[in-house]
Amino acid sequence: MESFTCSKFPSCYSLAIIITLLYFCTTTTCLPTRLLVQQSPVKSNPSSTEFIKTSCRVTLYPDLCYNTLSSYASTIQTNPTELANAALSVSLNEAKSTSALVLKLSKGLELRPREAGAVKDCVENTRDSVDELQQSLQAMKDLKGPEFEFKINDLQTWVSAALTNEDTCMDNFEGNGMNGKVKDTIRGRIVRASQLISNALALINQLNQ
Repeated sequence: MESFTCSKFPSCYSLAIIITLLYFCTTTTCLPTRLLVQQSPVKSNPSSTEFIKTSCRVTLYPDLCYNTLSSYASTIQTNPTELANAALSVSLNEAKSTSALVLKLSKGLELRPREAGAVKDCVENTRDSVDELQQSLQAMKDLKGPEFEFKINDLQTWVSAALTNEDTCMDNFEGNGMNGKVKDTIRGRIVRASQLISNALALINQLNQ
């Protein structure tokens, strides 16, 4: 029988080259660059998170400030305006959630007259707070320009009013004879919303320093 040689089958040279390449490609040097990049750990930006932590020290609730804003570090970077804007957004989301809860409680429970009146007033208070925070966020989009002082004063006024409305809501439940469960449920949400708004106001005040 005639012996098998590559000289009689030119295509086997190509096969030999492919086998050689496959052997060398078992090492990482032959991996596509895209795959190598994916294997590298994603590096965080410590300057952004440190900026947020340092800035939050001017607030009354620095831990809450950092915990709620650190996830926005990639957007905030080291920009005070973006920091204040993020704080306002977080406050607005909490205020909306609180307002929805109070409204639900006002419709789903059998309350005594005084309790019903307190919850009804709280519905209005939290709704006003949401409106004022929405105006504040809108104002944040146009702070630059020659009227900066005027605009920042309006912004501070709206956020302060939102904070006052949250506090007024809680004042309605002072005294004895109120449903303890309803009072505690609303108090827990109002306290958190007030703290977030307070933090946002402190960060906004820093823009005018």
